[in-house]
Amino acid sequence: MDITNRGHAKKRALVFFLVPHFTMLPFAAAVETLRIANRMLGYAAYTWRLCSVDGEKVYSSSGIGLEVNSSLADERRHLSGEHRPSMVLMCSGIYVEEFNNKSVNAWLRETYNRGTAVGSLCTGAHILAQAGLLNGKRCAIHWENLPGFAEAFPQAEVYADLYEVDSNLYTCAGGTASLDMMLNLIGQDFGDNLVNRVCEQQLTDRVRNPHDRQRLPLRARLGVQNSKVLQIIELMENNLAEPLSLVEIADDVGLSRRQIERLFRQEMGRSPARYYLEIRLDRARHLLVQSSMPVVEVAVACGFVSASHFSKCYREVYNRSPQQERAERKLSLNTARTGVVV
Repeated sequence: MDITNRGHAKKRALVFFLVPHFTMLPFAAAVETLRIANRMLGYAAYTWRLCSVDGEKVYSSSGIGLEVNSSLADERRHLSGEHRPSMVLMCSGIYVEEFNNKSVNAWLRETYNRGTAVGSLCTGAHILAQAGLLNGKRCAIHWENLPGFAEAFPQAEVYADLYEVDSNLYTCAGGTASLDMMLNLIGQDFGDNLVNRVCEQQLTDRVRNPHDRQRLPLRARLGVQNSKVLQIIELMENNLAEPLSLVEIADDVGLSRRQIERLFRQEMGRSPARYYLEIRLDRARHLLVQSSMPVVEVAVACGFVSASHFSKCYREVYNRSPQQERAERKLSLNTARTGVVV
């Protein structure tokens, strides 16, 4: 198929809505992928504009500020005019849970209800969920934000995938996953030939499957080669809210308790119980800094029988209480907002 002939009949106008502290990498990867597609086609099949709540410059998490083309008020007017976009993408990053704008939520719902595709980069699924767009929908978010997101929005079907497309909703996990989601969009519009040409320009050796893992495999991430140890750790990571006993783990992997103890001492330098505790506390730390869940609920979500036991274990590992962790998080947020170190 001649993609040039097909291309002149296909155009998309995108709005990138920038939230303070948005992550530059997924935003740039998305825009550059579309720019290269235009270059390969020889015309502007994809156009875009940047938007913020008030039409003012927005600063990314790296401190780089971007001027925008429109405000939220402008975009609401565009919905019923000739500048109506074909897709809106919410671009956010750290501190996304602090962004809760009812006007933005209403605009997103109206945009979606009018048949416009709505999506997100990095942690932007949090904003779509706030707007009520992800109830009963598959979505993707960065692995670091997934525990807090799952607790805050249980109606959403969140996965640690690179990206998800559910009807007219597009969500991706951030990083270079936005490149993959844009390649998927280009493939829908123009086919694999153009996708391959864009990949060659980007020095990308393959188009990743949307369900490819976000994180490195356990073997690479932990530097562990023993398959039984890796199997046990995967079991632990999949059972944090209701921890398995060592007897249950032993039965599942076909080893004795003594064999598991010896393997963990050799491979991980600690007992299996200690390792299990550490990964549950790591999950708790993410929930404390990325959600407003009460400490007692965080404790329960991470498999602790009481808030007092949770606090004791947390202090032992991190040398601070869960309450202090959350207070430091608020301090860092205030510093990020004002640029002043308190």
